[in-house]
Amino acid sequence: MTRVVPFDGSPAEWDAFVRSQRGWTHFHLYGWRDVMRTALRHETIYLAAWHGVALTGVLPLVRVRSALFGHYLVSMPFLNYGGPLGGPAAVQALAAEAIRLSVTSGARLLELRSALELPINLPVSHRKVTVVLDLPADGDALMKSFSAKLRSQVRRPEKEGVRYAFGPDQVAPFFAVFSRHMRDLGTPTQGRHLFETIAHNFPMDARFGCAWLGDRPIAAGAGFRWGGEFEMTWASALSEFNHTSANMGLYRAFMEQAITEGCTRFNFGRCTPGSGTHRYKLQWGGRDEPLWWYQHTPGGAPTATPSPDQGAFSWGPRIWKRLPLAVATALGPQIVRLIP
Repeated sequence: MTRVVPFDGSPAEWDAFVRSQRGWTHFHLYGWRDVMRTALRHETIYLAAWHGVALTGVLPLVRVRSALFGHYLVSMPFLNYGGPLGGPAAVQALAAEAIRLSVTSGARLLELRSALELPINLPVSHRKVTVVLDLPADGDALMKSFSAKLRSQVRRPEKEGVRYAFGPDQVAPFFAVFSRHMRDLGTPTQGRHLFETIAHNFPMDARFGCAWLGDRPIAAGAGFRWGGEFEMTWASALSEFNHTSANMGLYRAFMEQAITEGCTRFNFGRCTPGSGTHRYKLQWGGRDEPLWWYQHTPGGAPTATPSPDQGAFSWGPRIWKRLPLAVATALGPQIVRLIP
């Protein structure tokens, strides 16, 4: 019989099991527990399924609770993937325990964000998709796979004098671009401490890169490598430098780095089907893959995690765009950490 209890083993034991499972992602790794606790100050509930003395499943859960936005249990919040890993019996037992925890704690929504379809009887949302590109063997083959228009766009930055840099020393310039870009969109940004914590916790897997024009970063990206896949989790660019196509060149540079490191898939991250971001990602020649976000709500009514597009919060972006950058950067992390 499968029993589910809080995990009390070592991070190495957890990670070894995660990496052995079909559908695992970087966000299942144990190091994210510290990120959620220390950088975002959320309660973490890491569950393990056991059959006798054998570990048969794991589920990382995070509780995000606030008076303004509500109470949520999510695996994993702020990220694209999570959900239970293991065999069918373990996955079902883990999901049942997550439902029990959500009911007894009064959560408005339990959401299990999976890369794959799961053998559980819960409503599933496909409100987000990701775009995935199969990577060829080298950079030359990558360029040949692009349309003539796309090749022109990714070559333009070099003619404009743009250069690229990668490494942990790019966290600060990444955040300078990211925070400015998000303010201009009218969206609160995560804090710099989050990205510093990620770089510290995952020195082998996290990638930070910037496009530079002279001594100024003008486009930036960050993501993670797991297995043979790289996901661009965050990307941004300064609109006044759109004429340089720096963001296009930076994506190409990230792809070429992923190829060098042995990756065979480039994941563009989640987006809303039919949106401008979705169309941007499809132009690279990739394909849609649905995200399997399983949900449980009191009474079974469909819902979702909060969004600035909701009527109750639609005033927010209009105000946020007008804030001084320093104010938006200071206030943003206190708000967005509560929107999973």
